[in-house]
Amino acid sequence: MHAFQIYITQYTTLPKGDWEQIATCLTEREYSKGAILLEEGKICRKLYFLESGLMHYYVNRDGREVTKYFTEPPYCFTSQRSFTKDLPAGESIQAITDSRVWEMSKSDAFRLLDELPSWNTFVRTLIQEVQYYTEIILEDLQNKTAEERYAEMIAERNALLEQVPLKYLASYLGIAPQSLSRIRKRFYERQKNR
Repeated sequence: MHAFQIYITQYTTLPKGDWEQIATCLTEREYSKGAILLEEGKICRKLYFLESGLMHYYVNRDGREVTKYFTEPPYCFTSQRSFTKDLPAGESIQAITDSRVWEMSKSDAFRLLDELPSWNTFVRTLIQEVQYYTEIILEDLQNKTAEERYAEMIAERNALLEQVPLKYLASYLGIAPQSLSRIRKRFYERQKNR
C-alpha cells in the first residue's frame, strides 16, 4: 500500500476508486539534503506529502535564518497561506536530510475537493490538526522557557533532535547556539544525577 494512502486512511475512509484518482495526481520527487522546495516570497503551488526525510521552515530576518518549525514523516505540508490565497510565501522550506516527497498541484488538490468526499474530509481534518499544532507552538512560545521547550522535544520528538543541526534547533527555541549548548549540558547533567 502506498505511504500516502496509508496516511490518508488515518483521517478518513478511503474507497479504492478515490485512492486511484488521488494517485494519478501525485508526482514522486527526491530532494537532496539542503535542497530548497519553496523560497520565501514565491507563491506555493504544491501540496506535499513527506514520505521520508525532514523539512525545515524558516524566514529570513536581516540576513539571518529564523526557524519556524520542522516537518517529520509521514506528514502533509505546504505554505498554507500562500497555497490557498496565491500570496507570496512567508517562509522558505528546505530539506534537512535527503527526502522522498510526493507532490500534488494546487489545481488537482482543489479539483479533488469537489470530486471526492473522502479527500474533502481528509483536507478539512488535516487543516484542523495543523491549526491545533500551531496554537500549541504559539502557547509554548509565550508560556515556556527555551529549556522547558527543549525538554519537551526530547520527551516527544527525540528522533527529530538527532537529525536537526544545532543552529536550526537553537533558532527554533529562540536562543543563541551557545545558550542551547548550556541548556543541553545542564539537561544531561540532571539526567545523569537521577
